[in-house]
Amino acid sequence: MPDIKVINEVEAMQEISEFLRLSGKKIGFVPTMGYLHSGHLSLIKKAKEENDIVIVSIYVNPTQFLKGEDFETYPRNFEADYELCKNESVDYIFYPDNLQMYKRNHMTNVMISNITTKLEGEIRPGHFIGVATVVLKLFNITKPHSAYFGQKDAQQCIVIKRLVEDLNVDVKIEICETVREENGLAKSSRNVYLSDEEKENSKVLFRSLELGKSLILEGVNETDKILSEMGNLIKQNIPGVEIQYIAVTDNELLNNINELNNYTGNVLISLAVKTNKTRLIDNILFYKN
Repeated sequence: MPDIKVINEVEAMQEISEFLRLSGKKIGFVPTMGYLHSGHLSLIKKAKEENDIVIVSIYVNPTQFLKGEDFETYPRNFEADYELCKNESVDYIFYPDNLQMYKRNHMTNVMISNITTKLEGEIRPGHFIGVATVVLKLFNITKPHSAYFGQKDAQQCIVIKRLVEDLNVDVKIEICETVREENGLAKSSRNVYLSDEEKENSKVLFRSLELGKSLILEGVNETDKILSEMGNLIKQNIPGVEIQYIAVTDNELLNNINELNNYTGNVLISLAVKTNKTRLIDNILFYKN
């Protein structure tokens, strides 16, 4: 199995990507912050199936972390990430440092209005400026035909699709299903923060999402009742949990759906909770007739 080429410099990655494009190769790109798990690997597998070349970026982006969040302690293990990528026959790892990504006197940021101030954006103001900026930079550096993201970060997916559409970025965005632990907990690099007991308790998050979905599909129209039942289920199973939000929205503008009886289309139920010091997010997406 050949070694993966690890590229640290922006200009070198750009030159390689340009050469690959001119050679007629189709590039699939998987942006990550490293500490890879089976959720990331599912994105890499799909990218491998659909493209000639797969580039994985590993970069913990400081601009999407708020003051007091876990940037310094975010789990990192490049050697393990490299081996996982090698096993999946990734062609290139783009592994820059902060000075490569943000030159001195960096002044330009990408701000997307409306959808970035709700849910995650309300709890983490400025987070999506960091996300949108680094993703656009990564697209400009790796020059992919297609880029792969996980549905677990539902709002991020919506933001990136809006970025690509509004700024005419020539990249196809592929959203892939959330990969879960056996107990239903969504795979996340931050799950390493959880104790075994917390992991077991947190399986209720997906159960609560399934409860919300079943209530809606059974014809319950009062959104407040659905949110209340979901919240009660979570509180009964995770001691001391802080529920930051549970929301029933559309999957494009993230507008709250208050009158379910008059609504037809995709329904996104999203939630964020904090158990001890660990913050977990999850969602479920389905169609309502």
